[in-house]
Amino acid sequence: MLELPTYLRVKSLLPCTVAVVLIVTPVRAQQVAQPAAPAVDATALAKQSQNPVGSLVSVPFQFNFNTGGDLGERTLLNVNFQPVIPFRLTDRWNVIARTIVPLESVPGDAGTRFSGVGDIQLQLFVTPAAPRAIIWGLGGAFSFPTATIDPVESGTWAAGPSLVLVKMTGSFVLGGLVSQIWPLADAGDARETSLLTIQPAVNFNFGHGWAIAFSPVITANWDAPVGDRWTVPVGLGLTRTVVFNRRPMNLGISYNYNIGHPAGTAGEQLRFTVTLLYPR
Repeated sequence: MLELPTYLRVKSLLPCTVAVVLIVTPVRAQQVAQPAAPAVDATALAKQSQNPVGSLVSVPFQFNFNTGGDLGERTLLNVNFQPVIPFRLTDRWNVIARTIVPLESVPGDAGTRFSGVGDIQLQLFVTPAAPRAIIWGLGGAFSFPTATIDPVESGTWAAGPSLVLVKMTGSFVLGGLVSQIWPLADAGDARETSLLTIQPAVNFNFGHGWAIAFSPVITANWDAPVGDRWTVPVGLGLTRTVVFNRRPMNLGISYNYNIGHPAGTAGEQLRFTVTLLYPR
């Protein structure tokens, strides 16, 4: 094979080297000159995340540690994965889909535990696409018999109506969610799902993404004996909306004490939340 002298090879590489330098240099200069990503208004984003029927895609992870009461020193761990995804139905209407996938670790006798999936729930809301003074969403709630462990197994297909109301005024985001599901079909055991859920919400945003939240989940199981139907928690939470590695997220902690609860259940709950936010 014919081989060029060294000085000719170097000379032939010079134009290529110069061309590469001329191309790469302005590209790198443009990269350096690019402005930083616009700062996220943490408080505004926090308010969006407090609206359950807004246009914000969110992926919350809830870690609920339930103890005390009739559980004594034992702890029931409930982890909820509940993505909230809005869809545009028409120019005037949106649909909000909220799925709740519970992962349960329930204490048993003699130090045993039962771990698995609970009944998955789906909530669908139709809401106006344009914000109004009072934001509302109307739809349905559905429960599917997906539980894999006996302590939380219902064997019930259930459905019913659901309503959300939200009002934003100044630093406050006020609202509430009400749903009632009734059994549609059942596996035949005694534990059916006829459940009323009431969740009032009072959020006070005091700047830099910080907020104080009052949002207890009050439930009534109509299939339980009269004295064991209601779970009524009272407590407060603290949340912070931040941006980590360019990903907005909401971090929270809350404590609730159950002033009323069915026999055999917990008397208090400590909750940690991590919510990934995807603003549009």
